Amino acid sequence: MRRLLSRPVDEVATVLTDVAFDPSLPWQKARSVALRPEPFGALAYHFGNRKLSFLKSRTLVAVVEALATHPSAEATLAACAVPDGQRPAYVKALADLARSQMIEPRETP
Repeated sequence: MRRLLSRPVDEVATVLTDVAFDPSLPWQKARSVALRPEPFGALAYHFGNRKLSFLKSRTLVAVVEALATHPSAEATLAACAVPDGQRPAYVKALADLARSQMIEPRETP
């Protein structure tokens, strides 16, 4: 299976942060992140830290866009019809997005 997310090589070393991704918690696309649709998926640009990520799946784009409307990342994957066998790859991609601050934890009311 191909990777769902990629970043420029020079950026990989700077991606590490203290964000721990838990798919059972609510998440959302970071407010300072814009997604630009592309034929392969989308470009994600963070206006605060100037990081750029390539989302290499339209389904991953749909998941990121839908995170704020579901009670957890796991629920979002189910709602976006991500097959069970592919979910570990999507969880890994979401964890990478969390570490690069493209998605952030969402507080529940």
